[in-house]
Order: sequence, then structure tokens, then C-alpha cells
Amino acid sequence: MLHLDHLAVSAATLEDGAAWVERALGVPLAGGGKHPHMGTHNRLLGLGDLYLEVIAIDPSAASPAHPRWFDLDHFQGAPRLTNWICRTADLDAALAAAPAATGTATDLARGDHRWRFAVPASGKLPFDDCFPALIQWQGDLHPARTLRDHGIRLARLEITHPDAPALQRALTGLSDPRVQVQLGPYRSLRATFDTPQGTRVLT
Repeated sequence: MLHLDHLAVSAATLEDGAAWVERALGVPLAGGGKHPHMGTHNRLLGLGDLYLEVIAIDPSAASPAHPRWFDLDHFQGAPRLTNWICRTADLDAALAAAPAATGTATDLARGDHRWRFAVPASGKLPFDDCFPALIQWQGDLHPARTLRDHGIRLARLEITHPDAPALQRALTGLSDPRVQVQLGPYRSLRATFDTPQGTRVLT
């Protein structure tokens, strides 16, 4: 089984990404941390049972000898919602059922958090990054449980792709009414949130 775990907003710089999300959702982001294995860093926002991360290349970190996750090596332009991440209790089994090139299970850490993550060899996930990254948390520590609750909740995640039927079939292990896969001429992610200030959207 897969469960929606968090959303990722990519940015050219962490400062730009955090400012963009804060303007869009009307709340401040919490500090995150660094990922030495990937040469990236992040900031976080609690969404109740989920969280959102803003992620960017860390200019103070050494460049890894492999592609960074979320295809950050090729990121350009304004901050935007680029990826979604699902957790599983058995990453090896989830990878066996996932499309080819979803990734290789890799042990990672940030501070006290420990997890296994499916890192794609190219840095890019199947279905033009519309297939979720897969994560298996180690232990009981999870960011969503420790982040401040601003009363923001994900109402809907719309995933549009030209090959939506195949993507939907690849997601048979996920059952979450908030995730909606739809057919369209190009790929896109759109997240709609219920906030104390009303409905807000990230794309």
C-alpha cells in the first residue's frame, strides 16, 4: 500500500521557494535541514497528516557524483510544485510493483530523521515526474508530527498527464480521494488547499 506523505516545491534557491510558498499560503515555513548525500536543503510546512517541503540545491554543499533527486540539476525558472511523495511500509516491495526507473532504495538521513528513499538513477521519475517518489520512514519520527499546525489542509492534488490511464494503473497501490489523475495534453501538478484565509492553490 502507498500513502500520500508530502509534496515538494522545487526552487532555484531555498529563499525564493520559501518566499513563494509563504506568499501563496499566507503562513511562514519552518526550518528544515540539509541532505549531504544529495547536496540539497529544505524548509517545511505542516499540513496535518502531510507536509510540504521547499527544496533547492544547497550552494554550500559539495556537488554529488550522481544526479540529485527531483531532477534539481535541471531545474530552471520560478518556484513550482514539481513532485509528490508516497510512503510505504515496504519500499522493496513497492519498488518491485512500480514502473521501471522509479529508483534504487537508498538510506538517507537529515538530523534525527532516518528514511529509505527510492532515488532514480537519472534524477527524474516515471511519467515525466508525475509518478510519486517512494519513501519508507525508519522509526516513529515523522516531520508532519513535529511541525506547527497552521490549519492548512490539502483538499486536492490534481495530476494531469497525456498517458493518464497508464499512470492510474501504476498507482493501484494508492487509495486517497485527494489524489486525482486526469488526462491532459501535457503534464502538470496542481494542489488545492483549505486555509484559514480561504482556498489557495500551488501549481
